[in-house]
Amino acid sequence: MSDSESPLMLRRRLRTELRTARLSKELTQEQVAKAMYWSLSKMNRIEKAKSSISINDLRVLLPLYDITDKKRTDELVAMARGARRPGWWSGYRHVASPELLTLIEYESAASVISQFETMFVPGILQTKEYAEAVLQVFHGEESAAEKVAALVDLRTRLRRLLTGENAAKRFFILDESVIHRLVGSPSIMSHQLMHLVSVAELSNVTIQVVPFTAGQHPGMKGPFEVVQFDDTPDESIVFFEGLSGDSIIEDPEEVEKYLEVFNRITQIALEPPDSVRRILEAAKATLT
Repeated sequence: MSDSESPLMLRRRLRTELRTARLSKELTQEQVAKAMYWSLSKMNRIEKAKSSISINDLRVLLPLYDITDKKRTDELVAMARGARRPGWWSGYRHVASPELLTLIEYESAASVISQFETMFVPGILQTKEYAEAVLQVFHGEESAAEKVAALVDLRTRLRRLLTGENAAKRFFILDESVIHRLVGSPSIMSHQLMHLVSVAELSNVTIQVVPFTAGQHPGMKGPFEVVQFDDTPDESIVFFEGLSGDSIIEDPEEVEKYLEVFNRITQIALEPPDSVRRILEAAKATLT
């Protein structure tokens, strides 16, 4: 399974196929759950892609939907098998929070990701040296060296999500303080800023900067990230980091509030070309 075919992406694709098949047979979730000897909550989790379906359950379910063609059955079984495999990010469970790993899984299947940052360059946009400098601040003790190395490796690997076959559209808004705050050394900071300029050239990536002259704005409460899906907009989520840990919000009304805030910040941010120029200016100033 490639990074572009994440377990969640396959799970969402499979649930769409199964839900479409159920509706074409004019069956309710209750009827299917009863026929399969499932709880209604299990049926609901499968159709919301919250949990995967076992191969055995799938083979019993398909005839109920009049899906008996071998080729079609094999396709859906292969999809279900892939959906049950752990994502590559599961190998970082010893260093990353469950919420962060869940976020990565969401990102792997997303269509649009909108992120606002006030302190540091977003993890997925960080160079190796910049990430090391940031993480050492939070895990500075010598005993955490191995953890820092693993987290840097995770952030480095995340870059694949920017350019994969199914890469989401990414919108990054950075408070101007992000591009002026020295992290590591002038050389590290300059290299990081030039990396931002390079990433901004990707067709699916937009980077904007909120200038100091914008004054107070709704994003000053803190950084956040909104992850959206084309197939089910009501399943979008918000992720943010806090002192007590990482959090994920799934409530549609709350998610909509964060989207509104992001759109308001977009309106006061510099346009993408002007933002790139501002980043270039900061990179040159860093070395002077």
